[in-house]
Amino acid sequence: MRRGGWVYIVASRRNGTLYLGVTSDLARRQWEHRNGLIAGFSKRYGCTRLVWYEHYADIRDAIDAESRMKAWRRQWKLQAIETINPDWDELIAPPLP
Repeated sequence: MRRGGWVYIVASRRNGTLYLGVTSDLARRQWEHRNGLIAGFSKRYGCTRLVWYEHYADIRDAIDAESRMKAWRRQWKLQAIETINPDWDELIAPPLP
């Protein structure tokens, strides 16, 4: 059986800088972003707030979804966030399914 995965968006603030990523352990990755442990874009731009996520049963599907979403226009990403999180609250990563 293949391990599942998550596609997620962390933001610097409401309508701020967005970072879209993929991981097999969302709770760990959220903690890493929040504590500035991931070098690169998200750390440089202060993307620490988990504002959107979606689970996939197979990590390969999550990777494919992330690739498609990276090509999305910013407005589409904002709509995805506001559909499930209109106040841009910090979401808590759910336990592994």
